[in-house]
Amino acid sequence: MKGDIRVKKEAELVLSHEQQKIWTRDFILICFVNFFLFLGFQMSLPTIPLFVEYLGGNEQLIGLVVGIFTFSALLIRPISGHVIETKGRRFIFLIGLILFLISVGSYTLATSLWFLFAMRIFQGAGWGLSTTAAGTVVTDLLPIKRRGEGMGYFGLSGNIAMAFGPSLALALVPIVNFQILFSICSVLVAIALVLSLFIRYKPVDKHAVSANKRKWDVYEKTALQPSLLLFFITVTFGGIASFLPLHTLEVGVKGITWYFFFFAIAVMLSRTFGGRLYDQKGIRVIFIPSALSIITGMLLLAFLAHEWMLIAAAFLYGIGYGMVQPALQAWAVNKAPADRKGMASATFFSLFDLGVGLGAMFFGFIAKYFGYGSIYLTAAFSVLISIILYIIFLKKEGEHIY
Repeated sequence: MKGDIRVKKEAELVLSHEQQKIWTRDFILICFVNFFLFLGFQMSLPTIPLFVEYLGGNEQLIGLVVGIFTFSALLIRPISGHVIETKGRRFIFLIGLILFLISVGSYTLATSLWFLFAMRIFQGAGWGLSTTAAGTVVTDLLPIKRRGEGMGYFGLSGNIAMAFGPSLALALVPIVNFQILFSICSVLVAIALVLSLFIRYKPVDKHAVSANKRKWDVYEKTALQPSLLLFFITVTFGGIASFLPLHTLEVGVKGITWYFFFFAIAVMLSRTFGGRLYDQKGIRVIFIPSALSIITGMLLLAFLAHEWMLIAAAFLYGIGYGMVQPALQAWAVNKAPADRKGMASATFFSLFDLGVGLGAMFFGFIAKYFGYGSIYLTAAFSVLISIILYIIFLKKEGEHIY
């Protein structure tokens, strides 16, 4: 009898261990898919502004071309959130990857800004569908008690791509033409598409289907607080992705390829412990230190005069963002009901896109009338607003803040 009890307890321990396991076959696959998708995206990110200049565009057009991508993704995310719950993760994920692949491949044919502008709309739609689905798939695969840690590891796959993608692309620009560069990006996204076919996705929940048919909305209210905080932080992305290469050229500071490398390295370092810290201590020990680190990085870019300032800004920005992003994402999906995880992911990434898009467009006007340095002063102020909002949420919600 005692032997049976011991065997039962050992079996329960094994089952508990398996349920808390992060590195499953499907989790590893989704990480590889994310890596190749992000590598294709990151290689195009710093080169699109250069391509716009090549086609005859100015600072404002650069902001519009970058911004329309994120607004396209923003508009598609609420739809994708509902369809994920009714048609399944696989359907939306594959459609998004296919759209993204076609649009990036079309850049090899672009000879006018109008054509590029139109294709950026399709690319944004593909990005919105695929990343919303990926965020939901990862949520399905991770045990709730280790979700922050798992989100951090998943984010590493994109950060590794970020470490090499922009630097590799900027190094290739003087060597190959834009057509070859965008062809390489297309191949990388195609690899992501093929790998995604082998993931075992969560089946459609009939309860979720009926619930989502009864209720059609554009956001998940339980995810609004962390998503709004993320919005004011990701405004900074628009200034970096669109204008930092041009800013460094204007002030005569070298090392822009190293900026993206050190930013990604810092993000990878912080993600290794940031998610686990969130699981153990919650958002309270993470948010304000991370936001202050980002503000310091923005101020260094605003007054950029030496290469060491560029590298220090990259590291501080990477540490802050690497800590806070997976924590806010875990907070957003943890609070959502079981049949609203897709909409929670859609809400979270929608505010991410809105921040990047508004930042890129707004900073285009700032760059034209006040200079590139003013972009990063404005970005620092935006992050300060997120700190003020966090304190308001903390006082309002008390112990309910994750």
